Amino acid sequence: MYLGIDIGTSSVKALLLDDAGNVVGTSSAEIPISRPRPLWSEQKPADWWTATNMAVAGLDVNKRHKVRAVGLSGQMHGATLLDKSLTPLRPAILWNDGRSIVESADLQAREPDFVTEGGNIVMPGFTAPKLEWVRRHEPDVFARIHKVLLPKDYVRLRMTGEIASDMSDSAGTLWMDVAKRRWHAPLLAACGLSEDQMPKLYEGPEETGMLRQEAAEAWGMERVPVVAGGGDNAAGAVGVGVVDEGDALLSLGTSGVIFVAGNKFRSNPGSAAHAFCHALPDRWHLMSVMLSAASCLDWACRATGTKNAETLIEKAEQDGTIAGQEVFLPYLSGERTPHNNPYASGVLFGLTHDSGTAQIAQAVLEGVAFGMADGLDALLACGIDIKSISVIGGGSQSAYWGRILAAVLKRPLFYRDGASSGPALGAARLARYSPTPLPYEDAFAAPATTNVIEPHDADVDRLETKRRKFTRLYGALSDEFTGASNG
Repeated sequence: MYLGIDIGTSSVKALLLDDAGNVVGTSSAEIPISRPRPLWSEQKPADWWTATNMAVAGLDVNKRHKVRAVGLSGQMHGATLLDKSLTPLRPAILWNDGRSIVESADLQAREPDFVTEGGNIVMPGFTAPKLEWVRRHEPDVFARIHKVLLPKDYVRLRMTGEIASDMSDSAGTLWMDVAKRRWHAPLLAACGLSEDQMPKLYEGPEETGMLRQEAAEAWGMERVPVVAGGGDNAAGAVGVGVVDEGDALLSLGTSGVIFVAGNKFRSNPGSAAHAFCHALPDRWHLMSVMLSAASCLDWACRATGTKNAETLIEKAEQDGTIAGQEVFLPYLSGERTPHNNPYASGVLFGLTHDSGTAQIAQAVLEGVAFGMADGLDALLACGIDIKSISVIGGGSQSAYWGRILAAVLKRPLFYRDGASSGPALGAARLARYSPTPLPYEDAFAAPATTNVIEPHDADVDRLETKRRKFTRLYGALSDEFTGASNG
């Protein structure tokens, strides 16, 4: 038995995988998010640990005691700052925090290695500009920083006592030479940091320490190894077998991601595509990220008084129209790929007296799909071919949304057994590989296909026309997305 733990943005998910690679149990516990100021997004590291304990406790204790290894995945880019006693100095600044706009521009201007060695442009969502913001605005806190950890690695510290991270998650800090898979001193120095303040780097399946006795006793487990794991997207890719050149996944979680695996380092920083290490050795990946995907449905539920996202999608399918006149720009938290604009905001355009819940829901589903297509174009510009796209995340449970996405992306979508488990499945797979190494093709093979959604020609034509309108609308409004007060 193997345990995968995913430190998500809204919850911690725990998953049990048996020796044959089958999911035999899942549990989750919610995590609160604080937004104390515009563009800010924070969490207390202690809440991650509390939720982790709750999620693990929700699993069958008779299965827990058979666990042989634990893998971790987690939300990327979060800045967790610890003092010499390894106590958090302030709430963690999360991936969807946009406060470090000025700092991002300044770092980009004065240190070209962010592009040449790091392979990415500097954006507020990444870890590096967050630390630069702390250095400028909270100098007393910055002066006391002993270690900088990512969210899942703070949980690892609580589990094992070890200061460690994996290549895929750490690549998202912007402090790595991604091609050479190591920390890069000039990039750290640009933020007033050194390698001594960073965790030791491991490949995803490597052991980073043993579960502490107190944690083992609380969880009803032996003191088992804890492997490095991966950032949430890389772990999600491992979960559905996206590990070889041209394999791709589409993740429909809080954010929306298209992830393409490769056997060499590639980058396209000009289109805000992300180029990171994969969670497996000698593998890299390209990634487009839109900051609001399934979370747009949550917003639409609140705006229309709809009970939940499932009901909202049902209304769109039953009473909406493919490519109706309503257009939704899904930039509720700003945007990364391809616009790199933290000030971008959501827009619902084309409303009439006939626009009801179904029409708004349809527009939201299509708007997210158009945003994903923009990200796909940025990845294709890197020269990588895409063999297949697997779908993961909460949004993967909707075949109707899949129909829209397949038409907009003009590619079939593959739905895999256990895909809704997301990164926790990949974390458990990495844990399973560690004690009894199997050939990669066996350990990380794609799970069985449960459904394939092919694009419908009629949908493709109608949605392609509407996407052009979507693109024109963003272009017409882009100058308004400045963050400046109206006046």
